[in-house]
Amino acid sequence: MSYASAGLAEGDLAGDPLAQFGRWLQDAIDAPLPEPHAMVLATADATGQPSGRTVLLKGVDSRGFLFMSNYTSRKGRALAENPQAALVFPWFAMLRQVVVIGRVERLERAESEAYFATRPRGSQLAAWASAQSAVIGDRGELEARYSDVGERFPLGGEVPTPEAWGGYVVRPDTVEFWHGQVSRLHDRLEYVRVVDEDARLDDPAAWRVQRRSP
Repeated sequence: MSYASAGLAEGDLAGDPLAQFGRWLQDAIDAPLPEPHAMVLATADATGQPSGRTVLLKGVDSRGFLFMSNYTSRKGRALAENPQAALVFPWFAMLRQVVVIGRVERLERAESEAYFATRPRGSQLAAWASAQSAVIGDRGELEARYSDVGERFPLGGEVPTPEAWGGYVVRPDTVEFWHGQVSRLHDRLEYVRVVDEDARLDDPAAWRVQRRSP
């Protein structure tokens, strides 16, 4: 891959990483890249065993980066034991990558329920049918569960939020913006949080910026 590009300079950055991320996300949407909201979520359980998977970003606000999951899944169990995570947004077609590292918290139940209500009915039923990460015999077993759930919650009625399903927010300690450059002299500019972890994270005073060697 050729990394010829304008790169990324300190003067290009927004005052806080959430604003800067918003700029780059919009660029990825406008490009358009396939699945610009897709991100790799890396976790580790209490023993230090790592795991990773691709999930979808559901929002960014003054708290951090939001996503949804089944709390009893592999990632849900790991986050219950070790509520730390890394996110990677691999926008390589634009010679860009964003890496977020921070503490993870569950969203309030009401917020998770409000989001669940906006999901397509098929996705709602699937959340009930799938005991995410559990071993099953074959696909037919999964499809049978889906059919049973459809009968349990008939068309036209409300599908409630499963107790084991809800949202998380990753409250970043660091957010690194990587931009490819020639001769592998890539630009890596990292926002580092300098205030209490419960502070609003859209305040430029909450961050300092440092450059890392590629």
